[in-house]
Amino acid sequence: MSSDSDVTGNDETGDGVNGDVNGSGMNGGGAHAAGATPAAAPETTPETAPDAVPEWEKRFRAPRVNLPEWAEDAPDRSLFVSNATGTFELYAWDRSTGAQRQATDRPNGTTDGTLSPDGEWIWWFSDTDGDEFGTWVRQPFAGGPDEPATPGLEPSYSAGLAIGRDGTAVVGRSTDEDGTTIHVVRPDGSAPAVVYRHRESAGVGDLSRDGSLLVIEHTEHGDAMHSALRVVTLDGATVAELDDSEGGTEDLGLAVLGFAPVDGDTRLLVGHQRRGRWEPMVWDVSTGTETELGIELPGDVSAEWYPDGSALLIVHSFEARSELWRYDLAERALVAVRTPAGTVSGATARPDGTVEYQWSSAAEPASVRSTAGGVVLDPPGFRPPGSVPVEDMWVEGPGGRIHALAQRPVGHGDGPFPTIFEIHGGPTWHDSDAFLATPAAWLDHGFAVVRVNYRGSTGYGREWTDALKHRVGLIELEDIEAVRAWAVESGLADPARLVLSGGSWGGYLTLLGLGTRPDAWAVGLAAVPVADYVTAYHDEMEALKSLDRTLFGGTPEEVPDRFEASSPLTYVDAVTAPVYIAAGVNDPRCPIRQIDNYVDRLAARGAEHEVYRFDAGHGSLVVEERIKQVRMELEFALKHLPR
Repeated sequence: MSSDSDVTGNDETGDGVNGDVNGSGMNGGGAHAAGATPAAAPETTPETAPDAVPEWEKRFRAPRVNLPEWAEDAPDRSLFVSNATGTFELYAWDRSTGAQRQATDRPNGTTDGTLSPDGEWIWWFSDTDGDEFGTWVRQPFAGGPDEPATPGLEPSYSAGLAIGRDGTAVVGRSTDEDGTTIHVVRPDGSAPAVVYRHRESAGVGDLSRDGSLLVIEHTEHGDAMHSALRVVTLDGATVAELDDSEGGTEDLGLAVLGFAPVDGDTRLLVGHQRRGRWEPMVWDVSTGTETELGIELPGDVSAEWYPDGSALLIVHSFEARSELWRYDLAERALVAVRTPAGTVSGATARPDGTVEYQWSSAAEPASVRSTAGGVVLDPPGFRPPGSVPVEDMWVEGPGGRIHALAQRPVGHGDGPFPTIFEIHGGPTWHDSDAFLATPAAWLDHGFAVVRVNYRGSTGYGREWTDALKHRVGLIELEDIEAVRAWAVESGLADPARLVLSGGSWGGYLTLLGLGTRPDAWAVGLAAVPVADYVTAYHDEMEALKSLDRTLFGGTPEEVPDRFEASSPLTYVDAVTAPVYIAAGVNDPRCPIRQIDNYVDRLAARGAEHEVYRFDAGHGSLVVEERIKQVRMELEFALKHLPR
């Protein structure tokens, strides 16, 4: 489903969950000082010896870590996510001593956390079994009991968090009853104060370094795809406004990239779309001065500050790959930060000027590296097996050239192959040349893998991302169909053995595709999908309701024909392919009731299907559970595909 920012980076978790420890691939991070010995993540003894399991399972079971976040005023204190125990949890790391400890331990995992600026506290979001509805708690960095971090605030969906140097916290909340509210929680124990309230979706952007200014991303104009910005004092008084959407009349959005990390500095780094793609500019919220940087790189450009505020660390994403640059603000000059070809899923500039980043390619598993040389944080135990490089394919489609990534199985002849189309979620996301355990598992079983960056995907310009309005789902499927036809005509794919598969929005497109083109697919595999869009709308979290109103142009009651045309339930009786569905019983994004409605219709006419319900939310953070689900998908496809 939309707004995928669940947990750790897609590369690090072995598929199925997105976002990182602090919700942004560019904010926070950190590593050991230049020249230091790489640290090892916590030791663990795998339940199953590596040589006793198939290669594809090793990729999931291999211990891994994500890019560590570091405390702004205590750079030696870090927080990272690891699956060392078999479940993704938060770990504290004191770089000065090398000491590490597991900070959280919950049956369904924990990955949403951050450090206070002084490094004294670990904050983490406590929900119930992945339902994303909860409160912030905190514990001392050195260890100790958890305590409520925001007393006086009831459980909610999170709408962001910012922690000031004096202990003040700004907490964003989203509920069905109140929409978005933002509260200031003071360390003196006084009652939380509301500084923002609106029915439409919004979120905490950032606090200035001195804690006097708060920037809020909001969609009061009703366009949840294109945010505006408001800067306020902590008593709620407006200081400055920036709205490129002109009150929702222009399809232009803004994103908060962070206040300058310098005391008294009122410069705010902002992402904008004025030239048809995401790129940064500097907005001085006190003077109103906007400085566009004119970075002439193709594709999307994001940025974060170097710690002294003199330069920006640029992440440049183009055609499914990414690279790093340093941009000197005084000289207005770019200097390359050398990284291997592939995907940088997170990066940060350290106080000593080094850059640390999470990198992988489709063929090589992820690692946390430093420009100082070597690996920053080395997982314990065995290294996961590599996989097959991707081939770039460009296919002409009804909305322009479509970029697809294809992989061919090794040792299974020249094709045509049984082929799985792995459709990414989001929809504002994109597949890249990054290491993922699930496609590698299908390759090991003799399948070709094709991934399509359909209209709605990021990384190909604003018009491509925004193209799916009103004909939701149907536009994406036009692009998937064009790539499917190419895969068959080129001899890559066996037309009798095509699998349509995906999770979240990809699961939605899978069910919709099986119903609208039943002749095109032999098997469908849908994980945590939208299946009945009207019921999904009424049951999902409030922030996603806002997004759906933007995508469809209204509610199901206001534009019923659009919801009907885009709902898999409309076409369920046309589905002929066997269907496997996995559903999280606590999922707030693609809730269980609407999936049950779809399954009941399949069952009523005796259609071939299997349903697996697991006790978690929008995906699982438990390694063995993820392996179980992939195994079930493999077995289902192999059972029903013609030999």
